[in-house]
Amino acid sequence: MGARMLPAGADPIRPLETTAVTITVDGETVTGITGQSIAGIVMACDQLELRRTASADRPRGVFCGIGVCFDCLIEVNGVQDVRACQRKARDGDAVVTGGKPSAHGGAE
Repeated sequence: MGARMLPAGADPIRPLETTAVTITVDGETVTGITGQSIAGIVMACDQLELRRTASADRPRGVFCGIGVCFDCLIEVNGVQDVRACQRKARDGDAVVTGGKPSAHGGAE
């Protein structure tokens, strides 16, 4: 699956100029646009796995995309159990994926 980032000038829905946002994902610097969710930026970089389940070590990524399922839990700036689909990326965010959810985190 290839990257799905549409160049800002070719986007018919948001024809105005966009501002880039730079974050680090697992130590790698990636760029998105202001207002984009962390999940959107990560998926545009061809990464689908965001975490693994605690009991069965199964991969999880974006499932519902609306913050209901808890499958996209990540760590942002040292805060665990952040829903990547709901969190807008902010310039300088440090994102860690692949961790197991905390005891009060989402379902398997």
